Amino acid sequence: MRARRLTGSLTCLVVLTLTAAGCGLSGGGSDGGDATAGGCKVDQNNVGSGKLSGEVKGKITFQTTNLKKDFGTYFNGVIDAFEQAHPGAEVNWIDDPGDATFTQRLVADAQGCTLPDVVNVNVNTAVALTKNGYLLNLDNKAPDAGKPFAPALWKSSMYADADGKKVHSVLPWYSGGIVQTFNTDLMKKAGLDPAKPPTTVLGLFDDAEKVAKASGGKYYAFLANPQLRIPADWQQMGIEILSADGKKFTFADDPKTAQWVEAMTRLYKAGGMPRDSLSSTQDPANVYGQGKLVYGPTNPNFLRFIQQNNPSVYKKTGVGRFMLDALGHTVGAPQYVGVASTSKNAPTALAFAQFLTNAENQLAWAKDPNVVIFPSTTASLNDPFFQSVKGDDPFAEARKIVASDRKTATADEIALTPGELNAISAQIQLAMQGKKSAEDALKEAQSKATRLIEQGS
Repeated sequence: MRARRLTGSLTCLVVLTLTAAGCGLSGGGSDGGDATAGGCKVDQNNVGSGKLSGEVKGKITFQTTNLKKDFGTYFNGVIDAFEQAHPGAEVNWIDDPGDATFTQRLVADAQGCTLPDVVNVNVNTAVALTKNGYLLNLDNKAPDAGKPFAPALWKSSMYADADGKKVHSVLPWYSGGIVQTFNTDLMKKAGLDPAKPPTTVLGLFDDAEKVAKASGGKYYAFLANPQLRIPADWQQMGIEILSADGKKFTFADDPKTAQWVEAMTRLYKAGGMPRDSLSSTQDPANVYGQGKLVYGPTNPNFLRFIQQNNPSVYKKTGVGRFMLDALGHTVGAPQYVGVASTSKNAPTALAFAQFLTNAENQLAWAKDPNVVIFPSTTASLNDPFFQSVKGDDPFAEARKIVASDRKTATADEIALTPGELNAISAQIQLAMQGKKSAEDALKEAQSKATRLIEQGS
């Protein structure tokens, strides 16, 4: 699995606060009745190697991230069904706004031994909580927990515990998916076949150069800002972006990265990208909606945006499977559900987490017309809702493509911190302007980004 790292601010938080509380798990005290998890006294049943046991009853707290406003009916229904199936169990649902300090708040709750029993977490939060022993080790406590999920996704959803051992500490939940989207009319004008979208990243650039030659500046392939494409392009190309231990960047060591920068440079000089978009933060969805881009964003949710705001462009939009390239599959971290090792009612919490993420409940939510999400269980992805799609509606086609893709996708997504992304992009932008060679720009970018790791920034 590819290396994952915390953002700089989160790293500092973990180092400064969690180590003071005491990290990891330990066994019982002298009377054999106590155990600790991340410095919190917990039930002995919550830690160690034995399978979790106990009655499913009593009160638990379940926390989601910014979901209550739009999906109250769905979640209340799931909670009611669980409580009916388990008389004596009671679920208190709370919802976090999910802002920029979300992970810090959860880490603080964990340190204070008040982490919600069942909690919706992202990758960074899962990393922090697992590292410090605040989530159940599912490999020990629920050894069959992975059976419902797409095998590739379950296999890759592992994080290091306090001893550095990779463990399953979370259940995969929902994700957004990834596809190719394109304006079929503009493709045809450029001499490209919408039925044959590119299958590699460099193949996309080859097609984009044809767009540049045919468009005369009236439309473009895509925006120029490299931040929109890295590190996703590099990862699909099979480039090793980070060292195995996550302590330094290695992308400049692979000749393919220079080929990518050179392709970006050629396209920029040829007019295949808007000249003013090199460092712009403009949203490509808006530019695509104006009919000025051949290739649109890769998130299927973008299709709903275009359908609602630019229906004429939506009718011209084609959808294709994302470029697997050298990697052979796509990546993308889903949202997760974890069970607190500090829970005073862990058997009930685990039962609810598994109920929430089972195939039936995941499919029911995916069918909600107000949300564009894809489930993580094999049975859900095999449902006719995803597989028996009729018609040529772009979103319907995307639903079928992503459902198939989720079966082989992994959670090995590499996320750059804002500082790292800026440091790398700044050098690539110089290369695209002809001010540096691709090799020199990448060496400098790698050096600067690695320095940020060393500084913990």
